[in-house]
Amino acid sequence: MSFLIPEAFADAAAPAGAVGSGFEWVFLVGFLVIFYLMIWRPQAKRAKEHKSLLGNLQKGDEVVTSGGIAGKVTKVSDDFVVLEVSNTVELKIQKVAIAATLPKGTLKAI
Repeated sequence: MSFLIPEAFADAAAPAGAVGSGFEWVFLVGFLVIFYLMIWRPQAKRAKEHKSLLGNLQKGDEVVTSGGIAGKVTKVSDDFVVLEVSNTVELKIQKVAIAATLPKGTLKAI
């Protein structure tokens, strides 16, 4: 039966690559640089800007919370802010929930 199926013989094994060639380090360093530039640095920049925003809050600023509530700041304390949402409604929220400040007069235009 060997005339129908040729016999397969194993070839010699390929030589192993050099151990510790340093090529692995190039990928590791490249991965770390990409991680820093695309994730770490922009996130740190956003955190710094948000901390600055919260530090500069004053009475009379118009803000939007992370929940989408827009209002005018009437009182600022260490951890909380009182927002005037309408003429008769005031809400007490945490400072960290403030997402952005609005230009003056935005609430009147809405």
